[in-house]
Amino acid sequence: MRRQSPFFIDTNIAICAVDSSDQRKQKTAIDLLALAHQGLGCISHQVVEERFNVMLRKASTPLTANEAHRIYGTLLEPLWKVHSSRELIRIATEIQADHSISWWDSLVVGAAIQGGCAVLYSEDLQHDAIIRGVRIENPFR
Repeated sequence: MRRQSPFFIDTNIAICAVDSSDQRKQKTAIDLLALAHQGLGCISHQVVEERFNVMLRKASTPLTANEAHRIYGTLLEPLWKVHSSRELIRIATEIQADHSISWWDSLVVGAAIQGGCAVLYSEDLQHDAIIRGVRIENPFR
């Protein structure tokens, strides 16, 4: 997988990277995260928060707080480039009104825009849709 332009990673990709129930998805997610760690990808505060929720409460085998923090420190924290802001809320509100997608997905798209990303990798949004110049891509297709 070769990617030269900046990209955003949605929560489900970060989850698949540590979930071995589908090894094909896991490999794809790991490859994307490896590229992200080379400076090409980023995530937002929302991805960090959602990932913690899954790791601590919703996973088939929830992690301890210490395990979750260790994974956060190595896997997520270096990629966290987009933080909550008034501007992000404004962009997400406009996206939700213009594209009729959920609030949470609007925040993800808005974060991709704020991160200067050309591509948003997500399993939850319409593949090949373009929102404000950001192309949605489902890497598992």
